[in-house]
Amino acid sequence: MIDQLKLGVLGTGSLVFMVVAAAAPLTVMAGVAPLAITVGGVGAPVGYLAAGLVLTVFAIAFTRMTGHVDGTGGFYAYIATGLGKGWGLAAALLALVSYNLLQIGVYGLFAAQARQTVRELFGFAVPWPVLALAGVAGVLLVARLGIDVGAKVLGVLLVAESGILLLLAIRVVAAGGAAGLDAASFAPAALTRPGMGAVLGICFAAFMGFESTVLYRREARNPERTIPRATYAAVGFMAVFYCVVAWAVIQAVGSAHAVAVAREDITGLFFDSARTYVGSWAAVTMRLLVISSVFAAQLAFHNAITRYTHALAADGVLPAWVGKTHPRYGSPYRASTVQTLLAVVLIAAFAVAGADPYTRLMLWLNTPGVVGLLVLQALTAIAAVVYFTRRNPAAGSRGTVCSGVLATVLLVAAVFLVVDHIDLLTGGSGAINALSAAVVPATLLLGGVLAAWMRGRRPAIYHRIGANDLTTCEGVRE
Repeated sequence: MIDQLKLGVLGTGSLVFMVVAAAAPLTVMAGVAPLAITVGGVGAPVGYLAAGLVLTVFAIAFTRMTGHVDGTGGFYAYIATGLGKGWGLAAALLALVSYNLLQIGVYGLFAAQARQTVRELFGFAVPWPVLALAGVAGVLLVARLGIDVGAKVLGVLLVAESGILLLLAIRVVAAGGAAGLDAASFAPAALTRPGMGAVLGICFAAFMGFESTVLYRREARNPERTIPRATYAAVGFMAVFYCVVAWAVIQAVGSAHAVAVAREDITGLFFDSARTYVGSWAAVTMRLLVISSVFAAQLAFHNAITRYTHALAADGVLPAWVGKTHPRYGSPYRASTVQTLLAVVLIAAFAVAGADPYTRLMLWLNTPGVVGLLVLQALTAIAAVVYFTRRNPAAGSRGTVCSGVLATVLLVAAVFLVVDHIDLLTGGSGAINALSAAVVPATLLLGGVLAAWMRGRRPAIYHRIGANDLTTCEGVRE
């Protein structure tokens, strides 16, 4: 049955690649870290450590549920198992909305970076919508070929991206930075700036590949052991790596000037640092790699979206036809096509409005997407607590429950901090900020209403929520 969805057989190493590559190091660093420095100041690197620590606590309860959740629905299946089918459906809709907002918004970053790269290397300008749509087409093509191809692409990109960022950090440290190395990023004054609350949203977004380890649990060898190991390894690596690289780039321009430099050229900070400390070749290489890095992030988000869609179709919430898999490659190609069409429509709308790809398309769509995934993680932590205290107490332990409670408190606090400083993330007007904050509760409310309707009018479908029975989407090969 599972061979209808040919996603490969992944070991621990492959799963680590998937979750780390889903975050795309150069996308996080060159594309988004300068924004974190602009918003939160030189304390921004600590945000990555804080986010990593919270997710590590969360992972204790999260991965403990792995052996008790049957399905590939990620957070959706976990929430349905712990909190019930109504919350599960609401969470599934929130995941679809959040991942779509993140994935489509990041096409703005892809277009902005590709446009600058083409201008610097070839001396002419290409309209950003053309580049964004080219990225959409590329993601569709690779996704259609199946995850076997995607995993290989992501693995190669991960090594190249991490290598050049590590080289930059080493050269900056070896040179002593712009004005001598310092620990200003870790000083209490830097960590208590008002903007650090908003920085948490940016830093948590760097770990959005976190869910990949459970989205692919059916393909993992011995998932009860493999998934926890992969999750801890990936989160630990990302937290330390991102913190060190962000700190090194602050040192590259000097702690006293980092915020001003980042604000003046938010998309060029890392490239200028690479040119100064490593050489022109490194800046050019980084320019090319950041495009491939964003592409890797887009592919990972796209795969997550199509698998959520596939899970909902398998459960009967969405039409079965949207969950059909490709007769040759086994990928959920119809879900992929639907997501691609949505991306085209939104990119076209921003293009017609004359919006900037970075400050409008990316920030306006990504902000509610980040809040949505933070809420999903908080709901999953609550689901773990409920599951191990009420539904299956024999399967848990005091440590598991305590980690779930602590993760819930920390994640809820992170949500409130991000929403309270949402204006620093969107850079938009009051209406944009209000809309960004309203997306998540509105989506959850819609999911709850839909679940209540299904319970009364479509009880058979309601009963399947969270089950992910893949036979529902299988049929005659086309």
